[in-house]
Amino acid sequence: MAHRLLPGRRSLLKGSLAVSAGLALPAFTRSGRPGAEWGVQAGDVTRDSALVWVRSDRPARMIVETSATESFRNVRRVRGPLIGPGTDFTGTARLRGLPSGEQVHYRVLLADPDDPRRTGAPVAGTFRTVPDRRRDGVRFVWSGDLAGQGWGINPAFGGYRIFDAMARLDPDFFLFSGDTVYADGPVAATAELPDGSLWRNVTTEEKSKVAETLAEFRGNFRYNLLDENLRRFNARVPSVVQWDDHEVRNNWYPGQRIADTDTRYTEKSVDVLAARARRAFGEYFPVPTLRPGAREGRVHRVLRQGPLLDVFVLDMRTYRNANSPGDQTVDPQGILGREQLDWLKRELARSRAVWKVIAADMPVGLVVPDTTEGRPHVEAVAQGDPGAPLGRELQIAELLRFVKHRRITGTVWLTADVHHTSAQHYRPERAAFGDFEPFWEFVSGPLNAGAFPATALDGTFGPERVFVKAPDTANVSPAGGYQFFGEVDIDGDSGELTVRLREMDGTVLFRKTLQPGLVGQ
Repeated sequence: MAHRLLPGRRSLLKGSLAVSAGLALPAFTRSGRPGAEWGVQAGDVTRDSALVWVRSDRPARMIVETSATESFRNVRRVRGPLIGPGTDFTGTARLRGLPSGEQVHYRVLLADPDDPRRTGAPVAGTFRTVPDRRRDGVRFVWSGDLAGQGWGINPAFGGYRIFDAMARLDPDFFLFSGDTVYADGPVAATAELPDGSLWRNVTTEEKSKVAETLAEFRGNFRYNLLDENLRRFNARVPSVVQWDDHEVRNNWYPGQRIADTDTRYTEKSVDVLAARARRAFGEYFPVPTLRPGAREGRVHRVLRQGPLLDVFVLDMRTYRNANSPGDQTVDPQGILGREQLDWLKRELARSRAVWKVIAADMPVGLVVPDTTEGRPHVEAVAQGDPGAPLGRELQIAELLRFVKHRRITGTVWLTADVHHTSAQHYRPERAAFGDFEPFWEFVSGPLNAGAFPATALDGTFGPERVFVKAPDTANVSPAGGYQFFGEVDIDGDSGELTVRLREMDGTVLFRKTLQPGLVGQ
């Protein structure tokens, strides 16, 4: 089966082009009408609104029709933006006035700007709006780290098949916990597996090198949408997306300069790379705080998911200080920056939801080292000294103290980043810093990337690793297993929150049920 990309779009498929039953790549053609072969997505759904995304194969007017039924017998039409090369032919439309707690069916049409009667084939999707009623309950899944370490779309493996396992749970939304692309991770046509066989990737020109230009960053986001599993998932499950480092470069921080010895990069300013990556990120995900084509905006935000749940989406990358040994006794900027920390404290105090999920793109008590600059620096929060808080730990200590003294109930931390799955319980009785209430942190991922051994724990906040599944060796391919996602299920009657850590096929590895209304547990 031949696959054609748009002329001049610099995305020639090469390497393995075999198509299995679980994977079919878009057959892009230049017919007489606009096409939307990259699928549709919905994001940041609320009780009465949602943001819908599409990408066209040419300039077009975006039109969204919504209905209460799949038959689209009675439709409401929303006229979206004109989309063109300024946003890499992506666009989003805000749907308003939706009924709460209902299944909404939508389809996107792309119309010729010069002749609105000429529209391409509609592309359909669906989502549920947030319920007003507590008894409806909430279920969502989370994970991160997609297609890293050179493990890309392998048709013989079934592509990104973990997304089918997540879809089978029929979640209300997917929390995409960062490292949504690996802009610093080229994908070669083949990679050797331990048994001597070959992993065969679909490849594109933009994925053949590290991303530096805006076009190359855009190509990284486009690459993942070549996978049918992901496109199908996006059409069924709305997303809540955050970013971390690999959308730009491994372990990046503001103001960083890339060493001259790293010849992969001709652009040495990480701030320049981050600006381009942020723009592409805002173009390829439906995030209302990042307008497509805009150079500014923010990733951190709060999603209110009815009386049972608020989700606090953090950005632990944009406002951090430089990576260092992490031994400062004073560190007001930390990993969140002062403004974001104050925002988080304010929004947590305002929240009346039973559960307050803190969606962190990096873990709290797991030591994540950074040796990219040839020195033993700290990449996340924990710096390996089990004593009193130092460096970025000071900011987390301030937040934990605030939660305790303001009697904020129902906080749970979810994260990804470390390419294994685990559950950590933090208790002041075990900690060097004791002015906080106990809390849980759950880790999941990767989605289709290399898996890595479990990282060390830092005793400052008294973590105990209650469960972990991780390989013994580094960079185990998806074919070797160790691909994970997590599920959160909040019961509408009891208010109990149950976390399940799952493998690639959906098998439950660990389960923990938490009780509502408690400051710590």
